Amino acid sequence: MPRVIQRIGLTGGIGSGKSTVAHVLADCGAAVVDADAIARQVTAPGGAAIGGLVRQFGAQAMTAEGAMNRDQMRQLAFGDPAIRRQLEAIIHPLVSQESVRQFNAAVSAGHTCIVFDVPLLVESGRWRQQLDRIVVVDCTETTQISRVMARNGWAREGVEKIMAGQASRAERLAAADICICNEGLPLKGLERLVRQLAIRFGL
Repeated sequence: MPRVIQRIGLTGGIGSGKSTVAHVLADCGAAVVDADAIARQVTAPGGAAIGGLVRQFGAQAMTAEGAMNRDQMRQLAFGDPAIRRQLEAIIHPLVSQESVRQFNAAVSAGHTCIVFDVPLLVESGRWRQQLDRIVVVDCTETTQISRVMARNGWAREGVEKIMAGQASRAERLAAADICICNEGLPLKGLERLVRQLAIRFGL
């Protein structure tokens, strides 16, 4: 009898706790394909996106070490939708290509639950048909802002600008097959919820 492979999409706004959920699912035995980690890989020194970034944006897009200047490009992209589209046109195809490679490797290694950790899953519009279920990690916008300010040391305005460029809370919830409410939960409580969910995924 052929193995049933479950493709789970995991998303949530900045500061929602999505990365923590991904780590717990990985600890339970899921293979996690981390889109953010892949994006960092292709924009690191010598990464596959570097040539295209220099051609499109020039030296301002780079750090002295030859990586993409993430802070600089984040400010430009969230301030100008055209620049954001140009940036995504370079990076997203490379992330998709590596995601497919990692998925195939996970299946070959015997995993039956592959979690695609994608911050902009809802915004991209192309993931829904590739997934069996979408898990959304949810909390209030006030909680998002306070967590990111405490974690990253960013000003409120910077966090709000990033949130404005992401799907709204309502849009994410509308796309969810499963919602994890991470509001007012201690870390242990969140872990307990995720481990219960992992059982539903056969982990």
